[in-house]
Amino acid sequence: MGVFALLLAGLAVWLIWTGRLQRMTAKDGMALGAALVGAVFAAKGKPVIGAPLLIGAALFFVKQGKARTGARKRPIAPPPPHRAEDVARARALLGVAPDADARTIRAAHRRLIASVHPDKGGTEALAAQINAARDLLLEEQKTP
Repeated sequence: MGVFALLLAGLAVWLIWTGRLQRMTAKDGMALGAALVGAVFAAKGKPVIGAPLLIGAALFFVKQGKARTGARKRPIAPPPPHRAEDVARARALLGVAPDADARTIRAAHRRLIASVHPDKGGTEALAAQINAARDLLLEEQKTP
């Protein structure tokens, strides 16, 4: 049981080192703590106290794993289609023709963003609109 306690402590250190501990919920953290305490009790020769903590934590993580895999299997809804007036507004903002290809759209974006970029004295809002227009038009190019 002492080896198991060391493995759980190593797991906790790994979670902290990789930053995954920051993404854990409070319940995950409490279950991990209970598993560590249970492993320490079991290692010190008190399996009556340590075993229920370890088993409870293991059951919690098994239940959480099933819930998370079930959540991942949900289909992702396709994005809504772009409205014609949004595409027309984006084309007007970038100054490109309706039959412009991706290279033309990117060139127009580069030319325009160079003059209105916040580092050049422009506003962040206008730069964001220009970036959104480029993204919308490039995405529109990809859809048939």
